[in-house]
Amino acid sequence: MACLDTSFIIDLIRGKEDVRLIKEKLDKSSDPIVVASPSVTELIKALKIGKVKKAEKEKIYDLIYSFVVLSLDRESAVLAGEIEADLITKGQTIDIEDIMIGAIAISNNEKVVTRNIKHFKKIKGLEVEGY
Repeated sequence: MACLDTSFIIDLIRGKEDVRLIKEKLDKSSDPIVVASPSVTELIKALKIGKVKKAEKEKIYDLIYSFVVLSLDRESAVLAGEIEADLITKGQTIDIEDIMIGAIAISNNEKVVTRNIKHFKKIKGLEVEGY
């Protein structure tokens, strides 16, 4: 199963070929395509502060409602805190949204599909598929 990162969803909306091919492969699977709730937050924030082209707004809403959304529950929130503390001690901070997405993916036995491999690879125990 795969948890799509925000970067993947944005690239999908923008019609990037490598992302489209991955999405087609995922669509053929019987597993649901999921996103983590922080990705929804990042997408809506981008819509509301105008970082997204008007034509892309409807596509984003359609995609958000087509995916299964995994929430930041107690288990993944605890794990996110542990991940962030571990990274801080190592001097390897990354965005809190990426930490939460990674924790949610780990808690749900999902890999993260992302363009942002550099950040997600820092999360111990997380399977990452880059493109």
